[in-house]
Amino acid sequence: MNRRELLQKTTAFSFLSAIPVFRGGAKSDRNLSSDQITQDANPLKPPASGSIPVAFVLSEGAVVIDFSGPWEVFESVNLPRRMDAPFQLYTVAANVNPIHASGGMKIVPDYSFKNAPVPKVVVIPAQNSSSPAMLNWIRKSAKTADLTMSVCTGASILAESGLLAGKSATTHHGAYKTFAVDFPEIHWKRGVRFVEEGSLATAGGLSSGIDLALRVVERYFGREVAAAAAFQMEYQGQGWLNPNVNMEYAKARVSTAEHPLCPVCDMEITPDPKLSSVYHGKTYYFCMEHHKAMFDAKPRAFLEEGE
Repeated sequence: MNRRELLQKTTAFSFLSAIPVFRGGAKSDRNLSSDQITQDANPLKPPASGSIPVAFVLSEGAVVIDFSGPWEVFESVNLPRRMDAPFQLYTVAANVNPIHASGGMKIVPDYSFKNAPVPKVVVIPAQNSSSPAMLNWIRKSAKTADLTMSVCTGASILAESGLLAGKSATTHHGAYKTFAVDFPEIHWKRGVRFVEEGSLATAGGLSSGIDLALRVVERYFGREVAAAAAFQMEYQGQGWLNPNVNMEYAKARVSTAEHPLCPVCDMEITPDPKLSSVYHGKTYYFCMEHHKAMFDAKPRAFLEEGE
């Protein structure tokens, strides 16, 4: 039995069971903040027939949960009395040679940038780097896509494309400082699961991509369909209903002698004299050589971002 058949057999139960969890009638809605009641905001128009093409842009080092989380969400959507899959999912890369995702997973892309179908949704996970070909394809696709979204530090690729200039965005909490220094023209929002900016959207770290994908489903097909998909996945997270539930990550971490933090990414580290710099008489330690080099180039910028 394939995924589609499984969903068709279980959709009645999952769909009806999910509604009380997320709707629960007027009483449940009254318990939601204004930020949570978003089901009528920013709707996306699905096609009258056929599937919505969703392209996942991959290269070496693509973080598995960043793309597999949203992939699973879109795969889990089922529309009663409709045989077409709501979403057509495919991967696209510079070429169709195998790439290695995080942890060594080998993936053979479905298409290259030269022959990929025109997408209506573009998903950009965190990955090692971008390329001119990737950035050009993203810019071109974004012109006709309903939504171009990033997950985690995939936001840096959107930033490099120029599409986020002057807009609000978010990313993994460990990249708040570096992205604020590298892309000062973007308003980086801390402590949110995702940020929507018209036809663009950015998710926070890792699992936040699941919430943004559920929000995309809601924008296309409504809250009940998104809730049914979440139920099918046994996903109880509420971030797709209220992106502000990530506020724990908006708190500034304080470096102490007992628990020193890298001033670039706020990761707790073991002090190593080889990975240290002195600025205005104070010694700072780093988690890696690259972050030391970034700090040495702009120490004041990173310290101001941490205040």
